[in-house]
Amino acid sequence: MNITPIIALLIVSISSSVQAGGNTTNQSFSKAKKILMKQVYSEPSQRHTIYCNAAFDEKKNVSLPKGFNTEKHLKRSKRIEWEHVVPAENFGRTFSEWRDGHPECIDNKGKSFKGRKCAEKINTEYRYMQSDMFNLYPAIGSVNAMRSNYNFVMLPDGSSSFGSCDMQIKENKAQPPEKSRGMIARSYLYMEQAYKRYQMSKSQRQLMTAWDKQFPVTTWECERSSKIEKLQGNLNPVMRARCK
Repeated sequence: MNITPIIALLIVSISSSVQAGGNTTNQSFSKAKKILMKQVYSEPSQRHTIYCNAAFDEKKNVSLPKGFNTEKHLKRSKRIEWEHVVPAENFGRTFSEWRDGHPECIDNKGKSFKGRKCAEKINTEYRYMQSDMFNLYPAIGSVNAMRSNYNFVMLPDGSSSFGSCDMQIKENKAQPPEKSRGMIARSYLYMEQAYKRYQMSKSQRQLMTAWDKQFPVTTWECERSSKIEKLQGNLNPVMRARCK
């Protein structure tokens, strides 16, 4: 019996709804944020930030946890922002437009520019990566600002940078609260699998692999992933393997 046509039919059937690989359906970071807000974090019980577990409403206003404090970016503490868990700069620097600019990256004063703005303007793949909802989580604005593009590490024992929220940021490095480490790890592992141009360092991969095992998926994390798969149209093999 020749099963090749049957296998081919199954592959076509599966791929017609959900694709492997990364995001190939939405190039707009702005649109991704709106979809997450309205269709993923649609219920009050789901609206909590990744690092500090702060509740927020449908207008992105944050109810800060008791004891939360920060000395910087005070105004940004009032609202959530959508955090790239794997910072845009980490994968952005793999694009020549980010590193070197492009002939079309000229501002209205005739001055050339590069970095995120140029990559976003010129490169479609960059826009897809920047808008990948699996890598976007809500965070208190000031926490997002201070985390910046710093790599996650395990820091020596020290005090929190945000009072009761046990997020530490020191010397251009960040240590997240335990509750967020599993989600962070699986975002990094997904991005590396989905986009071949992005590669973690050996030490970073070891840390993320350890956090993935140490902090298992939650019911909400699996529900979130399932929603994004349907909305974005691509598989997340990391989450599929853990949400069985």
